[in-house]
Amino acid sequence: MREPTLRPVATFATVLSRELQLAYRRPADLLNPLFFFAVVTSLFPIAVSPLPEVLELIGPGVVWIAALLAALLPLSTHYAQDYEDGTLEHYLLSGQSLVAICIAKTVGLWLVAGLPLVLASLVVSGSYGLAPSTFGVMSITLASGSYALCALGAVAAALTVGVQRASALIALLVLPMMVPVLIFGTRAISLTATNMPAKGPIYLVLAVTLLAALLTPLATAAALRISME
Repeated sequence: MREPTLRPVATFATVLSRELQLAYRRPADLLNPLFFFAVVTSLFPIAVSPLPEVLELIGPGVVWIAALLAALLPLSTHYAQDYEDGTLEHYLLSGQSLVAICIAKTVGLWLVAGLPLVLASLVVSGSYGLAPSTFGVMSITLASGSYALCALGAVAAALTVGVQRASALIALLVLPMMVPVLIFGTRAISLTATNMPAKGPIYLVLAVTLLAALLTPLATAAALRISME
């Protein structure tokens, strides 16, 4: 018997709740990005230089690169698990808003993988000698940039559903599109650290994220339909 069609908001809330419950039942999925982030950020001072002036100079770039790479880890299983257990096919046949489902899964991915990295970056920033005045800008740009990564990664994950070893392909699709966000985000932090206006780079990061948030749900839904045909 076909289940009753829910409104998009109710569909969003139901799917988001499911995603969070599944994520917290698998603690390894929560800890792997954080562990990767911690390892990468701790290795840079050993490989480059432990001098405070050097760490302060490379800190914004290191934190951003480590956070973006760590956020890529969950993308390979973002739709793969739903594909394997039949949930994805159920979503397509249920009559519910597929766009609302895609938005809920992207928000869930960001809450599980993106937001913890933003919080961890504040701790790491202190160890790199970055001024406390940069923490607010780093939080805003990393939170915005990580959501853009999740949104773009969701499209790539939808396109590669059912593809063996899709993680490398997802990285190749997503990382080139994240280069502008990486440049603007690190530039905003560097300008703030030198007490210079950083509104321009911040607005550019927010603009890219807004554009991704508006367009990627439609692209993800279309990619899922194509992949499941």
